[in-house]
Amino acid sequence: MGRTKHIGAASADRIKDKRKMQPSPEVLIEGIHKGDIALLARALTSIESTKKADRDKAHSIVESCLSKDIKSVRIGITGVPGVGKSTFIEAFGKLLTGEGKKVAVLAVDPSSSLSRGSILGDKTRMPELAKNPAAFIRPSPSGESLGGVARKTRESILLCEAAGFEVILIETVGVGQSEFAVHSMVDFFLLLKIAGAGDELQGIKRGIIEMADAIVINKTDGSNVKYATQARSQFERALHLYPPKNNGWVPKVLNCSALKGEGIAEVWKLITGFLSENTLNGHLELHRKDQNKNWLLQAVDDFLKTEFYRHPGVQKRLNKMMAEVQANLKSPFRAAEELLEYYTNKGSNR
Repeated sequence: MGRTKHIGAASADRIKDKRKMQPSPEVLIEGIHKGDIALLARALTSIESTKKADRDKAHSIVESCLSKDIKSVRIGITGVPGVGKSTFIEAFGKLLTGEGKKVAVLAVDPSSSLSRGSILGDKTRMPELAKNPAAFIRPSPSGESLGGVARKTRESILLCEAAGFEVILIETVGVGQSEFAVHSMVDFFLLLKIAGAGDELQGIKRGIIEMADAIVINKTDGSNVKYATQARSQFERALHLYPPKNNGWVPKVLNCSALKGEGIAEVWKLITGFLSENTLNGHLELHRKDQNKNWLLQAVDDFLKTEFYRHPGVQKRLNKMMAEVQANLKSPFRAAEELLEYYTNKGSNR
């Protein structure tokens, strides 16, 4: 009996060790370019790692995906919680895969403040799309990154494109600054609304409206049709008050019922029209180049912040500074200045 337990434990350890084994960057890269979903998922896990030892591996994977001649569209989808983003994305994804396209969904999931893990579980929110072999859903816990946008979403986009996904859908949590971050990484920005949510009177969230390339009034069904139609008219009038976009595009307002699958095809037709227009006028290429520049600057910010807090000397001094600030012995600004001065003059030369 004891021997059986011993063999069973040894077998479990071997399985555990096997799971811990990570494929080499070369294997992951080859798998990505072949469209291997399992290896794509493992590669995304690698680039999401916060360990310094994984950085070079992640860089080589991401850079291998830059050289491909990629013809894809990146679509950001946002809206307040309860607007029906997941239902819309599932209906939209089913339409696209039905037309023979491969669709990747990068859904930034709110993180638990306790476990840091995803709360919503995107595959349970999009059950039909999750089973579709032409679709790939990747939930990314937002963690502590600005506005709830996963820090590695940009790199995830590149890997999914290299794996052959023609449409990349990026869903935001719909709160805080996440919309601004997602807008900086997509070609088309879609804002979902519902009638009677009350935000029509809040300046209609001016900043978000200005970024939107289209507004779609979801849940246009049943007894809500009348109110959704009225909401569409309100938003159309409001859009006339905003300055024209640099690319000359005039944002449109549509109605749809994601639950019934009605109006979804019209949304895709609108997006393809946008892409055709902006490809011809050269704005799409220019927009992608500007995005790459902004990604570089954001990466520098992220790198500096990570390196600063990771430094053991800074960690030691930070606790002391926080105690002094809490006791009103030193101002937060003076403490921050001293920490940065230490890191610049001594800490970064460790």
